[in-house]
Amino acid sequence: MTKAVSYFRTSSAANVGEDKDSLKRQRAAVEEYAAANGIEIVQSYFDAAVSGADHIQDRKGFAEMLDRIEANGVRTVLVEHQDRFARDMEPAVLGLMLMKARGVTVLDGRGNNLTSPEDPMQQAMIQIGFVFSQLEKTRLVTKLRGARDRKSEALGKRVEGRKGYAVMNPDMVSAARKLRRKNPKSGKRRSLRKIADELLTLGYSHNGKPYNPKCIQSMVA
Repeated sequence: MTKAVSYFRTSSAANVGEDKDSLKRQRAAVEEYAAANGIEIVQSYFDAAVSGADHIQDRKGFAEMLDRIEANGVRTVLVEHQDRFARDMEPAVLGLMLMKARGVTVLDGRGNNLTSPEDPMQQAMIQIGFVFSQLEKTRLVTKLRGARDRKSEALGKRVEGRKGYAVMNPDMVSAARKLRRKNPKSGKRRSLRKIADELLTLGYSHNGKPYNPKCIQSMVA
């Protein structure tokens, strides 16, 4: 059976709770589709009272789901409908980009593939999102390089960008990469958050706190 995780979201606090109609409806639609298509739901994630316009990075349930995906290899996410994933264009495109970058397929309760939609307009919007993401990254790199060049010219000496973790703390990076390796018995990897917590116990921290998962990602990339 294909293994999957499910994701639920309610936008109103009045709909929070197992006995509320919104969550019951979402869960029923997802479980019905999974049962009919030989899919085993291994875990569910829920963002309560979260607007469909809220940014993906601000959703606790979504972040936990990403950690699970990165840790155990599940590559299918089930949602009741596209608007449960996200309602506004920006978080929808960003969320689907995050899924596609990890090789994850997002299916709704009717079997529509949200990460590779048949609708040409929706396909175009996802592709445009990728283009603008790369454009913004290139623009930022160019902007930072220009700022360094101007500062170098003003000081009369070369100003370099911030050194990476591999240069600043190679022992920490080595430890992070070891922690990221697959468990030889289970074949699973630790999540980025788990690695951050374990680095903290080893004495590696950011101002006394665990590193952000994005920092861990840059260490183990």
